[in-house]
Amino acid sequence: MSRVVIENASLVVTVDDTDTVLADRTITIENGRITAIGPAAAGPEEAPDTLVVDGRGRLVMPGLVNLHTHLPMTLLRGLAEDVDLQGFLARVWAAEGAVMDPDTVELGATLGALESLLGGCTTQLDMYFHHEATHRGAVAAGSRHVIGPVFFEGPGPDGLAWQERLAGLRAWPGVLDAIGGPAVPLVAAPHATYTCPPEGFAEVVAVLRELLADGDRAGLLTTHVSENEAENAGVRERYDATPTELLARSGWVEPDLPLVLGHGVHLSDTDRDLLALGRTAVAHCPGSNLKLASGALRWGDYSHTGVRIGLGTDGCSSSNDLDMWQAMRQAALLARLTSGRPDVASAHEVLRAATIEGARALGLGDEIGSVEVGKRADLVLLDLAAPHLTPVHDVAALLVFAAGRGDVTDVLVDGEVVVRDRRSTRVDTADLLARARDRAAVAGAAAEGVRA
Repeated sequence: MSRVVIENASLVVTVDDTDTVLADRTITIENGRITAIGPAAAGPEEAPDTLVVDGRGRLVMPGLVNLHTHLPMTLLRGLAEDVDLQGFLARVWAAEGAVMDPDTVELGATLGALESLLGGCTTQLDMYFHHEATHRGAVAAGSRHVIGPVFFEGPGPDGLAWQERLAGLRAWPGVLDAIGGPAVPLVAAPHATYTCPPEGFAEVVAVLRELLADGDRAGLLTTHVSENEAENAGVRERYDATPTELLARSGWVEPDLPLVLGHGVHLSDTDRDLLALGRTAVAHCPGSNLKLASGALRWGDYSHTGVRIGLGTDGCSSSNDLDMWQAMRQAALLARLTSGRPDVASAHEVLRAATIEGARALGLGDEIGSVEVGKRADLVLLDLAAPHLTPVHDVAALLVFAAGRGDVTDVLVDGEVVVRDRRSTRVDTADLLARARDRAAVAGAAAEGVRA
């Protein structure tokens, strides 16, 4: 359907530059873009080529942007409990090597994308091996899925050599075109500075720049950085530098190329000063950081440095879910606990981090992240007819501290209704869940072997 009308929405939370909130509005979408946000309709829309979504009693807002996740890890949920980051990696990598072939990865990505979309998250910056299969799976569910080849110094769970990974990056623009789906930037994703050498990071950014020079796509770099103190200590012992300093030496911190750092919990003042020289965002993953006892990102130390803060869930085997509403709440509460100040990480700041700031971090801020005429229609509708959402005094506070994924009724990505009345329009959910349970049993056996 090329034309969609969300009719008579009770509230529209635009997350525009002035955080405008509109009441009683009708939103018109044509060919994936918002073409009008006007007064409530006098009567029902009757055009034969138009899909009408009833917005009465609903709040419309931008789709949430998950700035750091690993969608196929939905199949590994609960396999690495009561361990720190290093213990988690040992268990999960064993399970991945045993079970996560391309077909399984595609299945897990579809499951993860479905969980995300049902919870109002329309865009995910993903990192996983077998990236083609991961992308196919997520796009099949309807996500705006941002991913690229992942790099390891050794063979990694997928067994590829470094040159094979570079070949995958060079081929990635054509593969993206073949798979289709909503427009996304071209991504390169070395896993971390403790799994890839500095010369590898330099080589990756050089190849990405070659690709960007030859085409019209936007580009993006992403990696894990300073997730816990043990990571920092290991990198410093090996290279006599912090992970951020290694990235800067490798040409990763530049003003013309977006860089998204997963976690960034333990960045020094010098690290943050370096990162402020580039187009850097930190993907804050409070749930994963808390669960693995990795540490607490201090929101106030980042918010005035020029380094953008977005929000992520991390993967389901570390945080156990893909709930961006919980990530918003955790981020706000953790910031206040660590600072001792109730005015740090306001509800408006946190909501923006989960929407427009995440979009800007991906280089997509002109296309998504707010409800404005001319932007792509990545939108979420919430049912306000719930005791915990009544009354509405402060909309941002309502969304950050009270709302949840169970309140999401409808979701649009690129103007397509991919969730309608809390059900996917793209995925046979019962069949998907049955296949996921069967395959997850094999991963569980592999992880149990490591635990023993």
